[in-house]
Amino acid sequence: MFNNTPSGISEAELIALLKQGSEEAFRSLYEMYARRLYAFCMEYTYSREDTEEIVQDAFVWLWRNRSSIRQETTIKNLLFLRVRHFLINAWRAKQNTPLFEDYVDYINLIPAESRDPLEYEDFKDKVVSIIDQLPKTQSEVVRMSRLQGFKNKEIAEKLRLSEQTVKNALSLGLKYLKEKLGTFGMLVLFIMFCVSK
Repeated sequence: MFNNTPSGISEAELIALLKQGSEEAFRSLYEMYARRLYAFCMEYTYSREDTEEIVQDAFVWLWRNRSSIRQETTIKNLLFLRVRHFLINAWRAKQNTPLFEDYVDYINLIPAESRDPLEYEDFKDKVVSIIDQLPKTQSEVVRMSRLQGFKNKEIAEKLRLSEQTVKNALSLGLKYLKEKLGTFGMLVLFIMFCVSK
């Protein structure tokens, strides 16, 4: 693996060398994780070009921030979080909606051994159909929050409501969504993310 190191070097040792600026350690870590990150991205993008760009961006970020990373034994979680971040940003740039972040959370909460997730468009259709069943104010607030990406203050201004009214409508609307999603109740992250906005 390295010219001047024994074979079987651990990931912890690679990370230590990476922090010191070793390009060889960086390449080894790339070889260790690139395929897994690529497969993870392809679940969402269905595009080799977009996936390659996102994985590359994650490793560029890793190299640029190598001296400040805190991980010592593995960078797996760090890389997957970074890829998720780039994935969501790339989708938002195209779709201008936070709903895709909810979809990524939904996928991540399904156990790998039983993974048979909805496609993104089906997921979106299901969420939209439930939003349509809400009372008018709740429907407008949830739609503007989740599908259009507005913050509570912006929604309040556009609908001429108090910010507290918006928060209440969003909370009630999301509670109804959670109940109606039933088997998709694993979308607790979706609910938590919305309420915290």
